[in-house]
Amino acid sequence: MLTHNINATDGTRDVIVIGAGHAGLAASHFLSEHSIDHVVLERGEVANSWRNERWDSLKLLTPNWQSRLPGYHYTGNDPDGFMTMPEVIEFISGYATTNTTPVFTNTNVSSIRSDGDEYKVVTNRGAYYGHCVIIATGACNVPVVPRAAKDVPGDIRTLTPHQYCSPDDLEEGGVLVVGGSATGLQLADEIHRSGRPVTIATGEHVRMPRTYRGRDIQWWLDATGILDERYDEVDDVIRARGLPSPQLVGSFEHKTLDLNYLTDMGVSLAGRLMGVQNGVAQFSGSLANVCALADLKLGRMLDAIDEWADGQNVRSFDSPERFDATRIGSSPTLSLDLNRENIRTIVWATGFRPDYSWLQVPVLDRKGRIRHDGGVTPAPGLYVTGLPVLRRRKSSFIHGAEDDARDITTHLAAYLEDKAKNSWIERRQVSC
Repeated sequence: MLTHNINATDGTRDVIVIGAGHAGLAASHFLSEHSIDHVVLERGEVANSWRNERWDSLKLLTPNWQSRLPGYHYTGNDPDGFMTMPEVIEFISGYATTNTTPVFTNTNVSSIRSDGDEYKVVTNRGAYYGHCVIIATGACNVPVVPRAAKDVPGDIRTLTPHQYCSPDDLEEGGVLVVGGSATGLQLADEIHRSGRPVTIATGEHVRMPRTYRGRDIQWWLDATGILDERYDEVDDVIRARGLPSPQLVGSFEHKTLDLNYLTDMGVSLAGRLMGVQNGVAQFSGSLANVCALADLKLGRMLDAIDEWADGQNVRSFDSPERFDATRIGSSPTLSLDLNRENIRTIVWATGFRPDYSWLQVPVLDRKGRIRHDGGVTPAPGLYVTGLPVLRRRKSSFIHGAEDDARDITTHLAAYLEDKAKNSWIERRQVSC
């Protein structure tokens, strides 16, 4: 890894990559294969988000054998285990070093704008110019906090997963975790095990077992080709890109973490948080329908896996199984008096969104999302990578970066070649 702490250099680069996480480093790998001049700008250190925006006990949702980047893969002695955050940081940093990636660290981008037929990237270390830009800043820059947060009584602490480190940092008393995706369930489980009473409020979610028929669920999703499904093959790609992360946890015992597990442990269950009024949290009454839909989709996924497995004629697979329906009780919680129930902390595990406030190129939709077709934006030479279902269902995983980066840099290389060819033709015409 070539790290730099100097001001921007003179001249125009072919490509400027924004972000030195796994997606940006994968793009850099293929740019080097194409012999394309480029630099990678990183606001902090390599793998900055993994270093500074994760809680202490977090592990990857994917097993170690699935941790791979172009020309680089996990080589430890626990392929079925799950990386801790220090291990993820070491893995990504090691990749940058192995590839001698041209990273400019501690370089914070404040704006990107078109400048003639180039892009001007303004940073705290000066301006960089590039014929192309690849945005690889990820999808989890800003935690999403619901509007109901403004109505929470002032004596109740609220925080996001970016602010949460461990249960030791929380107030004594009960905790309301809002959000039923992977983050919400993991935090609810950890906080409850610390001895605090926990209520989890959940809306739409993706239920998924950790193991199925003797294999990790990620093995099945990989082997059946589900993770390789292309974005232009997905029925509703916009919806697919907005789905919450599946209810999974990486753990030593390979446990399945779902709502049944939590309620069996003593966590209270409520529906989607609708609002807070006079210190009373109000929840949707559609919890039964939401859970039934998640159970139905789980069954369909397992049916697809069984159909594939039966066609393989492999005896080593365990027998098919089905999981109990989500148990919500006869009268789920519709309201919760926060003070009466001694709720002292609310954790907003309600998702994340990217931050493009610095992007001054007209490629954003009304919700502030980059408009793109498989990572190719409407602005010539401007690309994005590292987003959910960017080009495949696996795009947001570490191992999904390789195929996406290969496709995008191939498109980019063709764009630069056409650009150079057209420039040569124009010069010939002028000289004639």
